[in-house]
Amino acid sequence: MTLLILILGFLFGASLQYAQLNKYNVIAGLAMRKNFAVAKAIALSVGIGVILLNLEIVFGLASFHVKPFILGGIIFGGLIFGSGMAILGYCPGTLAVSLGEGSLDALVGIIGGLFGGLVFTLLFPYLQAVLGPDFGALSLHSLIGTNMLFYILLFVFGGIFIGASFWLHKMEKVKDLKWMYSGIALALLNVIVFSNLTTNRPIGASTAFPYLSDLIAGISNNNYFTKIQKPGHWEVIFLGGAFLAGLVISLVKKEFKFTLMHSNWILFKGKTAWKRIMWSFIGGFLLIFGARMAGGCTSGHILSGGMQLAFSSLTFAVFVFAGLLLTGKLFYK
Repeated sequence: MTLLILILGFLFGASLQYAQLNKYNVIAGLAMRKNFAVAKAIALSVGIGVILLNLEIVFGLASFHVKPFILGGIIFGGLIFGSGMAILGYCPGTLAVSLGEGSLDALVGIIGGLFGGLVFTLLFPYLQAVLGPDFGALSLHSLIGTNMLFYILLFVFGGIFIGASFWLHKMEKVKDLKWMYSGIALALLNVIVFSNLTTNRPIGASTAFPYLSDLIAGISNNNYFTKIQKPGHWEVIFLGGAFLAGLVISLVKKEFKFTLMHSNWILFKGKTAWKRIMWSFIGGFLLIFGARMAGGCTSGHILSGGMQLAFSSLTFAVFVFAGLLLTGKLFYK
């Protein structure tokens, strides 16, 4: 099973790397409203996944894994996550890929994320009033069940997301279609990961951070670690595969390079190394703390949850992009 998870993680990393969706310039470019490759790939992947994944599940080939709609956690976690994503320029999953390519700011972001996961574990017992209320695992399927209306709406919502991706592409006025192939690959990979024949779970990344930080700090004897132990272990292996994808592919293509600052950062923030290190740490901290408040991240919530038409994940996506764009406007002046 470990080898299978590594392979799936490698495919995940390769899918992101193909269209450079893991790059700081691309993700920060979205926060600056200059590059929509990530948004296009996510919309297309969710649109295809809405149709394929739900059909896979209702035919008994996979199971629903809908995250609960924890209102406070979704709203505040989404805003914090989006803010960290804008500052850091990475998502939890893309950190591993970019580290494999030699991005030193991704390493600093990972360290910040580990601290974010540790602090969340310590504060978890005191955050319940902020995280709630919990409305349960709500989705289109839980609301209307399996019937003709459900099948019709699958294709309607799937078509809306797919249409949105190509509308963004038309608005951006670029010819590169690598985002499209990556979006398709991510959708198919989710279908494979969800399958009863493989892992019967969603793709995820952010749980690995508190899992590792709790182990390193020696505080695994707590209720939160018990809750995340199984998915956290799975995601560590999965991200290991994503790291290998970044490393192997960049070496094969002779593109491996140790990098701390990228052109978009230098353009807005200058060439002072300590500033990039400091903000990478802060961004990583915010990214993982926000993800744990919401119970997921870009891959586990927006992609996997969006494909299930989970209300929690779709709401999370709205607040993530709100936090991302607002922070991008204020931070990158």
